[in-house]
This record gives sequence, C-alpha cells and structure tokens, in this order.
Amino acid sequence: MERSWFGWRKAKQGGGGGAGGGGGEREEEEDRAKVVVDGSGIRELVEDREAFGMFAESKFRQLDADGDGRLAGRELQPAVADIGASLGLPAQGSSPNADHIYSEAMSEFAHGHGNQEGVSRAEFQEVLSDILLGMAAGLKKDPIVILRIDGEDLRDFVSSPRYEPAAAAIFSQVGSGDAPLRQCLLAAVQQLGVDHGMPPAADPWVVENVVEPALQQLSTDELEQPASRDVFLEQLKKLLGSVAEQLQERHVIVAHTENTFDGTGVRRLLGNKFELDKLLDSVWRDVPAELRKKAPKDKEHLRVALDKMADAASLPPHGSVAQVDAVVDEALKVADAGDGKAVEEAEFKKLLTEVLGAVMLRLSGEPIFFSTSTVVHEPLSRSNFPPPPPKSPALASHAATYLRLLPPPPPPPRATKPKLMAATATALDHPTTS
Repeated sequence: MERSWFGWRKAKQGGGGGAGGGGGEREEEEDRAKVVVDGSGIRELVEDREAFGMFAESKFRQLDADGDGRLAGRELQPAVADIGASLGLPAQGSSPNADHIYSEAMSEFAHGHGNQEGVSRAEFQEVLSDILLGMAAGLKKDPIVILRIDGEDLRDFVSSPRYEPAAAAIFSQVGSGDAPLRQCLLAAVQQLGVDHGMPPAADPWVVENVVEPALQQLSTDELEQPASRDVFLEQLKKLLGSVAEQLQERHVIVAHTENTFDGTGVRRLLGNKFELDKLLDSVWRDVPAELRKKAPKDKEHLRVALDKMADAASLPPHGSVAQVDAVVDEALKVADAGDGKAVEEAEFKKLLTEVLGAVMLRLSGEPIFFSTSTVVHEPLSRSNFPPPPPKSPALASHAATYLRLLPPPPPPPRATKPKLMAATATALDHPTTS
C-alpha cells in the first residue's frame, strides 16, 4: 500500500491517458483539483509595505481590547494561542513539554519591551513580519498541498488491483471474531487516506455528511452481524462506492503535507563545522544568565536547546511528530542526559552534538515517514475551488474570506520561528497551481 500521495499521483499521471487522448483532459482536471501553498504569497504580502501595514493594523486592533495603542501580555494571549494551534500543540498549561514553545512565542513579542509597557504598533508589526517570513521560509521548504476530494480517485482505487490486497491488510488489523461489520467498516475507512481518494474519516464533518449517509445504503441487519473476511471485502467496496457518490456531490477540501525524516539534514549540519559551531554558540547564549556558567544536564534543558536547532537539522519541532520525539528521547537516554548534573559550556555543546549524532544514526537506519491530512472546508463546487487571492493592497481586506478556505495547516516539519496566526497567514498565501 503506497504511503505517499505525491508519489502515487505522479505514477498515476505517468500511466497514460488511455484511448481517445483523454489523458490530457484528466491531467487538466487533476491540476484544478490541487493547489500548493508555498509561502510566496506571504512573502509578497510582507514585501508590499502598504498591504502589510493594513494587515498588521487590522490584527493589532483586533488584539488591542482596551484601545490604548499598546498590547499587554493578556492581549497577546490570543496570538500566542494561535501559534500553538498552528503547531498542533495542546492548550497552554496542559502539557509541560509544549509550554516552553508558548513561552518562546510570547518572548518574541515581549523581548526588550517590558510587560508593563506592552507592545506598540511598530513593535508588533516588526515581530509579525519576522514570524510570517519565517513561516514563508518553512512553507517554501515544505509546501502544503490543498486537495479537492471529489470521489474520482476513490472510485479508481476500488476498481483497481490495489483494492483487494489493501482491504485484506486492513481487515487483518480491524477484524475480529465477534466484531460487527459496522465497527470494522468504520475502522477501515479511517485506515484509508488521500492516496486512496478518501478524506480524513475521523473528521466529524466527514463522518456525519459522507460516511454515515454511505453506511445507510448498506443492510442494517448485516451491519450488526460479525464480519468474515469475504463479507468485509465485499461490503467495504460497496461502502466506498457510496462514499465516492457522496463526494461527487459534496467535494471536500483537504490540506495535506508529508515528509520523510531520514537523518540527512542532521548529517549535513554535523558535516558543516562552521554552521554547527555558530548554531551551538547561539543556543548557548539563549541559556538563562543564571545558568550560563554551569548549565544543568537534564532532558528538558537539552530538549529546548535541540528544538532551537531543529530547523537547521531538518527535524520537526518537539511535540509535532511523536515518532521523532521518541527517537530524540532515546538519544537523550543514550547520552545519559537525565542525571541533572551541571556542565560547562564545552561539555554542553559536546552533549548536544552527541545527541544529534545518535538521532542521525537512528533515522538513517529507520527513516520515519510522516503525513497529515486535515479537512479545511465544507463541500465546494468545482467553480468555487479556492482561486488565487487578489493582489495587494486589496489582499489584506480579503483575509477573512481566505481564512475560511484555508485554516491552520498541520504542523510543518521545520520551523525557524513560532508561527504567529498561521491560519490567517496561510489563508493569505498565494496558492500556486500544481
């Protein structure tokens, strides 16, 4: 079963258009069903001083609850919450491992501006510009693909030789002697992804408006009976056919991103002594002054330091990819980083380098494939599929419209800065046709 939507779609397009020259028409349809958010529109917005000034002023007014012209800490909290949401983090205060990211996001605004004074319009605009440009750089490296799921790919999957082995593999995971067919089918559709033409079946809207209506086309009595392998394969095919019909009438827009973490980024960083030393110096300077002479050798301090090196090493932020987190945690154990002892600067840097080396070896031997698919809009007709946003300066005034079309993306694998208001920024981005 192919894991990569990108690779599968490319192979599918390369298979030829069939008789009658229909390949060109099909390729044109597929182009209209996919756009790529690559950060170019964000850069265009920030570089247009007039348009960006309008946008920043609009966001500032939304946050400035008391209208005093400065943003206090409490007024910045919604922006910080947006940062966490854009990274896929739990709410602030519910996870100690994620709270340091919220703290760093707040410090981006508060740095050098005292909490009592608050943040002025000019300061807010400056920080917002830095954060949006950081996000644009991340999107340039790892674009987000916006897909229109319309049932066509799902029908192709069901009628292809891929269906039976894929369905049999799924049954081996979800089937059991006494499990009713309904339970098995609901679990099965959640195993399918955009590479099969299926929107995220765990999404409440998809369940209510696509999956449940399709289930109603099957026999109620049979749905409550235990499922054999043959019955499961037959009924799943019927269910997916009904789902495809629902999707044909109610297209679903999905944001999809994928990446493979294989250690090459870590290897590149470790092989560039100048860049590595510069980054280690920067990380050491970020150690609190009271700990500068002897930084504690514990996992939390090292994890925060590693998170600041993540972008340069092509690793995801801590908390966004559980499998990579497990690799980092194991590397910290191997480096004996849990004894809480104090270390000097040289040893601190050496320890970080050793942990990165352990992560590189593990990922090079066992690469981690990671993908996310998120429903970003209710059904759209073909004519309403998100068009390119208008050019600036009108771009800022259309933020709300595109926010409804393109909400927060899945956590990007690389991030140089916390992603302030990523939902709005992504909404403003210029989707380029694939």
